[in-house]
Amino acid sequence: MSAIHCHQLCKTFHQGDEIITGLDHVDITIETGEFVCLSGPSGSGKTTLLNAIGGLDTPDSGEIRMGDLRIDQLKRGALADMRLHHIGFVFQAYNLIPVLSARENVEFVMQVQGVATAERARKANAILAEVGLQGLEDRRPAQLSGGQQQRVAVARAIVSQPDLVLADEPTANLDSVAAAHLMGLFASLNENHGATFVIATHDKRVMAYARRLVKMQDGKIISDEAQ
Repeated sequence: MSAIHCHQLCKTFHQGDEIITGLDHVDITIETGEFVCLSGPSGSGKTTLLNAIGGLDTPDSGEIRMGDLRIDQLKRGALADMRLHHIGFVFQAYNLIPVLSARENVEFVMQVQGVATAERARKANAILAEVGLQGLEDRRPAQLSGGQQQRVAVARAIVSQPDLVLADEPTANLDSVAAAHLMGLFASLNENHGATFVIATHDKRVMAYARRLVKMQDGKIISDEAQ
C-alpha cells in the first residue's frame, strides 16, 4: 500500500443548532510502515481523522489519497472492498460477534474475503497463539476477559496482514499489564510484518510506543514530531 496523503480535510457535525468542527483544513502524510499516534483530548478530531482515513466517514471537503486512489471519492462497493482487503480496524468497543467463538470471530473477515475453510482455521489458530490466546480458541466473547476480547479483536484485524491498521483508543478498557502486552504486540507487528499503524489515543502508555506523535486540538494538527 502506498503512503496516505490527506490534503485540507474539513468536516463538521451538527449538534442541535450548533455546528461542531471535526476537522479544520488538516494536512498529513503517513508513510508506509510508520507507527503514528494521533493524540489530543476528546473532541480534538483524532477519531474523525482516523475514520476519514479508513473510509468510515467522508470529509466535507479535501482529499484523501492512497497512491493514485482517491479514498474520499470511492463509491460504497469499492470502499468496502478497499477496507476488506487493505485495512484492519481495532475499535474501543471490540465489536466481536457474541454468538461466535474467538476462532470464528477471527475467521469472519477471511470468510468474507473468500479464504478456504482449512486455511481460515490455520491462520486463525496461528494468530490467536501469537496474541497469547492459545487454548481459548473455542470460547465466546462473554467467556473472555476484557483484555482477552481486545486481543481477539486485534487478531481479527491483523490476521489477513492488512497494509494499514487503524486503532481507536485500543487500551481504553485495559489495565496496565494488558495495555503493555497489546502495545508490544502492535510494535512487533509493525516491525516484523511492516504494517502501518495509526492509533488515536489520549493514553500516555500508548504514546510511549509511537515513533511519530501527532497532537490535535479543535480539529487541527498543532504539532507533528518524530519520537
